[in-house]
Amino acid sequence: MKRSTAGKLRPIDSLLEELSRHRRQKEIIVFTNGCFDIVHKGHIELLKLCRQQGDIVVVGLNSDSSVKAIKGPQRPINNQYDRAAVLAALEFVDYVTIFDEPSVLSLVKKVKPDVLVKGQDWAKKGVVGREFVESYGGKVVLAPLVQGQSSTATIEKIKALQKQPL
Repeated sequence: MKRSTAGKLRPIDSLLEELSRHRRQKEIIVFTNGCFDIVHKGHIELLKLCRQQGDIVVVGLNSDSSVKAIKGPQRPINNQYDRAAVLAALEFVDYVTIFDEPSVLSLVKKVKPDVLVKGQDWAKKGVVGREFVESYGGKVVLAPLVQGQSSTATIEKIKALQKQPL
């Protein structure tokens, strides 16, 4: 079922109602989360992998204040509504919900995904929500990283270019 871009951004209560409907239809719910500040090829590959894992892809998007807490006072570059609009425009994303907590664990517990997807870089750091998802038979999938792709690297490249004379 196609959802309009505007219909993809959901507050948590509305999202949970929709997910209940999808579960009744035996659809597999896939969840990932992040800042998605400057969307790049690595993000696209992650989201494509999410789509391959199930029927419904939910993205938990860090709010502006949580991005600042994680990445520092200069971030995010794009505000949470602009970041949500970009994610919602992608065909492999079904829903986007913005969360403000410093940890995504509370949101993972509410969404209760069948599949939790994170980038391979989280293997050593520990995937937040792994134990919870695996406790009810869900699975965690680590997405391969795309070499040289990160929002931070893109921002640093732009800063370096600004210092060069025209």
